[in-house]
Amino acid sequence: MKLQALLHPVAPVALPDHLIFAGLLRLLNFVFFGNAFAYTLLAVFLLISQALFINHITVRHKMFAKNSYLPAFTYLLLTSLNPSFNYFSEPLLINLLTLIAVNIMLTLSQTSQPRKQIFNAGFVICLPVLFQFPAIGFLLLFLLAMVFLRSFNPGEWVVGLMGYLTPIYFFAGLLFLADHLPALKKVFQFGFSVPGKLANPLYMVGAIVGLAILLIIGSISIQQQIAKMTIYIRRAWGLVFTYLTISFGVAFITVSSVNAEWLILMPSLSLIISQSFCFEKSKRFSSFTFYFSLLLLIFCQLALNR
Repeated sequence: MKLQALLHPVAPVALPDHLIFAGLLRLLNFVFFGNAFAYTLLAVFLLISQALFINHITVRHKMFAKNSYLPAFTYLLLTSLNPSFNYFSEPLLINLLTLIAVNIMLTLSQTSQPRKQIFNAGFVICLPVLFQFPAIGFLLLFLLAMVFLRSFNPGEWVVGLMGYLTPIYFFAGLLFLADHLPALKKVFQFGFSVPGKLANPLYMVGAIVGLAILLIIGSISIQQQIAKMTIYIRRAWGLVFTYLTISFGVAFITVSSVNAEWLILMPSLSLIISQSFCFEKSKRFSSFTFYFSLLLLIFCQLALNR
């Protein structure tokens, strides 16, 4: 699934005024010497790690009736729909940090140290903002997680906001010590990722329709199994659907140098879609979803190569 990207590697380039990502690339260039294949190989490794981490989330929080590697497989499949998703980019790093934060958020209703976990979740969910300012939309996800998974406690909300502001505080402090504080305002910018003219309308329409069908199938599967779920798992799935909705808005106003901004949608999509593979009442239903997803991957690969 990742062979096409490895055969046609692309070296990342930081967009203007993206200070953190530009600094990270300068650091990595000392290791990779600017080699495009090394960067692409690192990106594939991160995608596989994220896939396994998504699987870990489902197992840890008992979101599926049976443990399997289907969530990991679904994530790898969805991220293969477009070669640009497999290149080293800011959205790839945003996904990693957001998944870590979501994993922490899902523990909020069952932890014995809520303030520590709330602070950690707020801290981690703020880090993507330093890479791409539109990721500030995930602040809403954090606040809604507090509403869904915790009873209202003003002290916990203060701790959460302190955790969220801490990375910005330290980043501003470092800029101040380096006498570059005016550069902070360069972080607060966004753009729109919808192209004015579609370069490949067949691929675009096919990918959107295919993903919509898989999303509907996954949502129906979750709805039919919701009666068997505990209140905690229902709330966890509610948070996943909220994650998907907010990710769509964040991706819409995010711009990536390798056109990988819609990669931000894939973690939440893979969680929902993979639920349809585990549908127990009808094996035909699960088999259809599996083969349809493979056909969608083949179609996207062929449509892109036209």
